Amino acid sequence: MKKLISKVLITFLIILTNNLAAKSQEVFNLYQNEIPNKLEAKDYIEKIDTSGNRTIISKVSNPQLIVFRPSQNKFNGLAVIICPGGSYRVLSMTFEGLNIAKRFTDKGITAFILKYRLPSDEIMKDKSIGPLQDAQQAIKIVRENADKFNINPNKIGIIGFSAGGHLAATAGTHFNNQVVENKAKTNLRPDFMALIYPVISFGQYTHKGSLENLLGANPNKDKITYFSNELQVTAETPPTFLVHANDDKVVPVENSINMNLALKNANVISEMHIYPSGGHGNSFLTRKTNEDWFGTFLNWLDLYIK
Repeated sequence: MKKLISKVLITFLIILTNNLAAKSQEVFNLYQNEIPNKLEAKDYIEKIDTSGNRTIISKVSNPQLIVFRPSQNKFNGLAVIICPGGSYRVLSMTFEGLNIAKRFTDKGITAFILKYRLPSDEIMKDKSIGPLQDAQQAIKIVRENADKFNINPNKIGIIGFSAGGHLAATAGTHFNNQVVENKAKTNLRPDFMALIYPVISFGQYTHKGSLENLLGANPNKDKITYFSNELQVTAETPPTFLVHANDDKVVPVENSINMNLALKNANVISEMHIYPSGGHGNSFLTRKTNEDWFGTFLNWLDLYIK
């Protein structure tokens, strides 16, 4: 892996690390050589919007991992790959990336924000598998470099928000269907999943924007079924922590409820927290409540991911 050095990267890092307490940050390209599933598109240029005290990235064509390490005296060996949401159209890097990475490193957990490619017919031969390729490659890189990152290779999880939750759930249910080169046969299964107000289904309760951005306006039934992750749960699916709000008007709470039911039926360890209010996205993450879902998640990790 080569560290990308460019003016764009330096600017990006300044934005990403602003107000973060993590000791060091690194950025790695996901692929050393050719990016799989790639089409050339000369005018496809990444955009970074930093208005309104948040960072939004669109038109990602060069996927990367942004590493946040805890202080040396806090390392506990756990690692988590963070998938920001954004309807598979943009990446919400502040609330669903940077802020979460800081909370993990504060608790001794190494965090990797996945800047994944957003599905596009302009840059991908098959846009439906583009994000999954990047998620699988991220798991592969982190696990193969566990010694370098000072983490336990058997304690690597994935967390996703909204459409990022769909990607995380896809990684946790499709790890046997490998869509990246894996000559070393590295285990691509996350050891745990956290799905926060996630898009899960492409059926009755789907989020239309995420569906259309990933699969197109008129996907066939087989693809809808394949990417409806509640239908892909097996006994091998990783232990899962789910969070949602009843009043979510963007992604219906039934996504989490039906996923939890599928996990229960497959005898997979799961815990679900449904809040009466909170909405979706930033409104949920910044709401005032007597219970902190993140603290509850850490308690769950302590119990089940030992």
